This record gives sequence, structure tokens and C-alpha cells, in this order.
Amino acid sequence: MSSSHNKSDVILIGAGVMSATLGAMLKELSPEWNIKIFEKLEKAGEESSNEWNNAGTGHAALCELNYTPEKPDGSIEIAKAIKINEQFQLSRQFWSFLVNNKRISSPKDFIMPIPHMSMVLGEDDVQFLKKRFAALSGNPLFKDMEYSEDPEKLKEWIPLIMEERTSSEPIAATKIDSGTDVNFGALTNMLIDHLKNQNVEVNYKHAIKDIKRTKEGMWEVKVHNMLSDKIEYHTAKFIFIGAGGGSLPLLQKTGIPESKHIGGFPVSGLFLVCKDPEIVEKHHAKVYGKAKLGAPPMSVPHLDTRYIDNKKSLLFGPFAGFSPKFLKTGSNMDLIGSVKPSNVFTMLAAGAKEMSLTKYLVQQVMLSNEKRVEELREFVPTAKLEDWEVVVAGQRVQVIKDTDKGKGTLQFGTEIVTASDGSVAALLGASPGASTAVHAMLEIFEKCFPQELKQWEPKIKEMIPSYGVSLSENPELFEEIHASTAKALGLDDKDWAGVETKVLSEKA
Repeated sequence: MSSSHNKSDVILIGAGVMSATLGAMLKELSPEWNIKIFEKLEKAGEESSNEWNNAGTGHAALCELNYTPEKPDGSIEIAKAIKINEQFQLSRQFWSFLVNNKRISSPKDFIMPIPHMSMVLGEDDVQFLKKRFAALSGNPLFKDMEYSEDPEKLKEWIPLIMEERTSSEPIAATKIDSGTDVNFGALTNMLIDHLKNQNVEVNYKHAIKDIKRTKEGMWEVKVHNMLSDKIEYHTAKFIFIGAGGGSLPLLQKTGIPESKHIGGFPVSGLFLVCKDPEIVEKHHAKVYGKAKLGAPPMSVPHLDTRYIDNKKSLLFGPFAGFSPKFLKTGSNMDLIGSVKPSNVFTMLAAGAKEMSLTKYLVQQVMLSNEKRVEELREFVPTAKLEDWEVVVAGQRVQVIKDTDKGKGTLQFGTEIVTASDGSVAALLGASPGASTAVHAMLEIFEKCFPQELKQWEPKIKEMIPSYGVSLSENPELFEEIHASTAKALGLDDKDWAGVETKVLSEKA
């Protein structure tokens, strides 16, 4: 193995949606910067960003009940839902900028309009949904939400879910038509292709072996070029670790103080995919239910219309599972290898606290396909085992860290870790993840590039008109931006909405 040395301004580790987004934004803000991307696999967006490895929900808190918890006094907390919706609006604005400025084309290949719905069963949950609807629909971001307990109305909205439903159990749903399905794999590849055209060097089959600080204060990355079987050394002023589940071990290699006392807990997922096109045609929505008692937020059941390779699909899940791997293509030693002297007590504390989660995951792993279809029947009473097949989704590594709630607290969400001098940033965690990538990058700019931010601001506002402004507090601006992004992304094109999606699956 021989080695070589190379210098650049920015190194992005991982060719997923996070690195692709950061690269695309930096190339607008500082086109002269030299940027390199390193990816262990042979193409972009193959792990968490891949369309089969995530739910593809443009997470805007329109349907996810875990973003609106019920408080002890019975009222509904909507602050997190507003925050996530606003973050998704930033992504829509940046994608629209890219389309309008011909950086990427054919938005229909990565984003489609699809109603987002929540559905609940049982008196208690119906009351919860009613209160949630009342709390959210008063906010400009959610004002178009509808609510119904009327079985006839629900048959219009969700015919497949209502078909042959004999139970007298109360049922209710909310629906909002401005939801989206996002193919993050397709988006990632569009962004990477755009970056290649901007002279960004994208290196596939390059695995990061080590990350060290040089005497000059730069970061040196030791890379194994698997194509030539040579070791390369690349230095940069700034490193972004956007390697999905692989981010934590790479962050630990930097040795920055901020990488201590952080652990990761891997969770895998399975989806049932419908094989019968006639059944697929009967459903047109993303319908989220409520997580079962004791189940973690990442296992909220949902029945999703998806568009993958321009073909309409129907998925149900996720069924949680456990694998010690941090990536789908990872190693069974990933979890053990991530336990270091600096986080061992954090990890042990989490292990003691999260026994119920471990038990739940083991039960999920043991489920037979018949049992999975039984769970599906709560959504689709007519479901038959032979019409559905199992697809293994991506690995998610939930962050474990010490918080004011105690040592070893499991975090559900997306976390950004940055070095105090701003020379390193890493993205950890899971949902809402990809949907809020643009917000994550803006946070990185604020923490890592405070000197440049002032001169970048006019350009940021051009890319993201609502930058620095709360849309929920500026309803007119929200209406204007929502309409302009819908137009740019083709979301207001009536030919693509509702029943006429049938043409798409026939073409595919």
C-alpha cells in the first residue's frame, strides 16, 4: 500500500443527503472553495438516504402523533410540531431555489404531493386526536387540516382502511392535502450530480480509517482507496461527518471533547410492501397511527403511499428490529466498537434505563410474517399474507447522551455535534433527519462559520426567503412561500394529484 497527500478546504464524509445538501449550499455561498466527498460504497445515497431505507415522509409534523404529546393536564403540546414544520419549509425553499436556478431538474422524480393523515382507534385516542386537531388547526401552518369521525367521510379518504371494517370501535382521522412523499435517494443523486458539475471531487469506494489534528490545526483524514488498495492522506480546514449510522465511530476518531459521553443505540426496521397493484391503487395517503404502549417513537405504525422509480407503491411498518450494526452494510462489531472509556458509563446507564425498549425490540425481532400481517389488519382489515412481502429498511442509530434528565438518556431525533472551534461537525440520530437537512446545515453555518455568515446572509436569503423569520408568526409570508414552492416543485400540478396517479403505475 503506498500513500499520497492532498489538501482541500472542506471534506464531506458520506455521500448521503446530508453531505449532498451541505455541499450544494456551500457551493452557492463560496463557489471557490475546494470540496471533496468520500463515500465507502460504490454510489451515492445507498444507506439512510436510499428510498427503500426510510419512510420518504416529508416530515412536516402534519401526521406524526409523537410530535404532539399530551401534557399531564390533558392539553396538547404543539411547539415541536411547529418547529419541525418550519424546518421542512426551509428544505422546500432550498429545493425550489435549486429547481428555479436549473441546478437540478425534474422535481417530480424526487417529490410528490400526497395527503398526510393521522388515524386512531378507541375512545381515548379519538379524544386525543380531536384535541390535537383543535390545537393545530388554529396555527397558520396547519390551518388546512380536516378532522372526521364520520365513517362515510372516512370511506372517501381511506377506502382501503375502511373496507370490510366491522368493529364498532370509535375511529377518527385528520387529513391535510399539502403533505409530500420525498424520494431522498433520487434527491441525493441529483445533488451529487450537480456537485460533480461544480468541480466537487466525489470519491466512491473510499473508506475513512482515521481523523487526526495536524500541528498546523488542520484535520488530516486517512483514507483507504479500495479501488487502488492504497492509503491516501487528505487535509482540510473543515470536516463534516454525514455518514448516517457510521457518523458516531468517525466522530470518536477526532477525539474532540464534544465526542465524549455520547453513545449510539442501533435500531433496524422492516416494512411490508404490497405486491398487488389493485390494492396499491385503493390507497392514496400517508396514514400514521399511534405507537403502542411501551413502543419507541421510531416504531409508529404507518400505511404509506410511496413513489419509487416513478411507480406507486404501498408500504406498512416499520417493525423495529435489533442488529448491532450501525449501517446496513456495517459490521456486527459496530456497537461493541463504539463503547469507549469516555462513554462506557453513559452506555451502561442507558442499558439499565432502557430494558423495556430492549425487550420490545427482541419481541419485534421474533415476530413471524403472519403476526406482522395481523398488525397490518388494524389498518387494512382485508390484508392477506400472500399480497405482502418483507423489505429490510435502513439502520438508525439513536443518540445516547447525558442530559438534565440523567446519565445515558436515549434521544429520539436528529443531533448536530460541533467542535468548539467550528472545524468539525457531525450529524447523528434519526427522524426527522433528511426532511430537515437544510435546517441542520444552517445550524452548522451558525456554529462553524460565524465569520463568513455575515457575508453569506444575502445569498442565504435568496436561497431560503424565510431565513431568520418564523413562518407560523407570519401567515402571509407562509402563504406566499408555500404557494411559490408548490409551483416550483410541481406540487400544485393537478394532473399529479388524487386519482390520476393511476396513470403513473400503469406507465411504470
